[in-house]
Amino acid sequence: MPATEQELRARLHASSVAIVGCGGLGSNVAAMLLRSGVRRLTLIDFDVVETSNLNRQLFFRDQIGRPKTEALAETLLRIDPGAELTLHTLRVTAANLVGLVRGADAIVEAVDRADTKAMVVNTCMEALPEVPLVTASGLAGFDSANDVATERPCDNLYLVGDLRSDVTAGHALFASRVMVAAAHEAHAVIRRLLGFDEP
Repeated sequence: MPATEQELRARLHASSVAIVGCGGLGSNVAAMLLRSGVRRLTLIDFDVVETSNLNRQLFFRDQIGRPKTEALAETLLRIDPGAELTLHTLRVTAANLVGLVRGADAIVEAVDRADTKAMVVNTCMEALPEVPLVTASGLAGFDSANDVATERPCDNLYLVGDLRSDVTAGHALFASRVMVAAAHEAHAVIRRLLGFDEP
């Protein structure tokens, strides 16, 4: 007999997700996970909200200048005052990453820089191979949203994007495509937390 919605939500309520990066991907992933029932979130980011973030990130004009972790937590608590949020306002490194995400049932990589993405993936895959890791590459530009997909290159690694479009190649970031990728990341996490393989 299939699980009821109440049973599925209960599984998500009992789960914990760490989000590394609280910008265009991470802020929107956090909101989608919370709205779906994941109430225990660890938010990690060193940056502050800037005017240029408002075109695709879940922040507001009155939050400019505030740490992204704090501003995002404020917004998430407006969505669900019962959310259990752990904030780390710092830059992740290979030395501190494992300690920041340990205990999470899934990890979302949502950082901007390619070298930091590679470090997060390599560190998590080596130190926490049993924890599902969802990462993204290729979400810039205005190509079709249908090109953004979720792939599974190895057991607990999920890769979202079109794997080619990058801001460093001159592609702009549009909220619509960023949010498509964020939705893919959030949904991959949800399916794994519920015991389904993705894709």
